[in-house]
Amino acid sequence: MRNHLKDLRCAKGWSQAALAEKLDVTRQTVIALERGRYDPSLPLAFRISRVFGLPIERIFDPEDG
Repeated sequence: MRNHLKDLRCAKGWSQAALAEKLDVTRQTVIALERGRYDPSLPLAFRISRVFGLPIERIFDPEDG
């Protein structure tokens, strides 16, 4: 799954550590999410959505093929 997490985080001026703290996850989790190596659980996806004030669909895009 592709996502716009890094762009959104940078637009807010947040470090990976700051975002991790807001989401109550580790910095390594944020790194893995940004690199597309980890798909978030549904509860984490909703936390991400709330933190950025955007619908989940604006943050995550399913990869086709």
